[in-house]
Amino acid sequence: MKHTILVTGAGKGIGRAIALEFARAAKHHPNFEPVLLLCSRTRSDLEGIALECRAEGAITDTVVADISKMTGVRRLTDYIVERYGRIDCLVNNAGVGRFGALGDMTEEDFDYTIGTNLKGTFFLTQALFAVMERQRSGHIFFITSVAATKAFKHSSIYCMSKFGQRGLVETLRLYARKCNVRITDVQPGAVCTPMWGEVNDEMQTAMMQPEDIAAPVVQAYLQPARTVVEEIVLRPTAGDLQDE
Repeated sequence: MKHTILVTGAGKGIGRAIALEFARAAKHHPNFEPVLLLCSRTRSDLEGIALECRAEGAITDTVVADISKMTGVRRLTDYIVERYGRIDCLVNNAGVGRFGALGDMTEEDFDYTIGTNLKGTFFLTQALFAVMERQRSGHIFFITSVAATKAFKHSSIYCMSKFGQRGLVETLRLYARKCNVRITDVQPGAVCTPMWGEVNDEMQTAMMQPEDIAAPVVQAYLQPARTVVEEIVLRPTAGDLQDE
């Protein structure tokens, strides 16, 4: 059975790992045929992961779009509806962050972070949830963060955006339960992704890897439709990295 799956921020990090995990899952689940729609702002990143997913046998499509802009959200959602006519899974993974002391944060830092993490996530979810509501089926994942429930000293705007995403998750559940749509909030701790910039060997050893997050996401999606994994919290075994 074909499953149309959109992964945002699919070019790098956690999104890339999730796309590849979905592509590989078909080998172990004969009735699961993923149709992957991968979205990112960078075409070259998408081309690389699309080739890997196709090599695993998955039908894979790509869309270059910046969801922080309403034009990007509309282009993406219109393409899905016109080309596929349905959406079975949305992985809200696209996310950005600027970090530093509270007093050093600028309006540009604020707009950059909120534009993707809140505005883009909200309006993309709004549009595609409407499709799922009509279908009376679907699954939406939010890759939030442990920073959605715990404050970090140098992550003021990022924490604000992630706390906001969690508010959307909880509100959306009130609608989703009425139409058989599943909602999963995935809260990772420190994962070694490009958002962290240069990371030394010692720090990398203490962090999780993107594939550590991808596997539970795909497993949650492959649960029977009667069952929803509502929340997944993953941390490095040694706990959160200190933010001092």
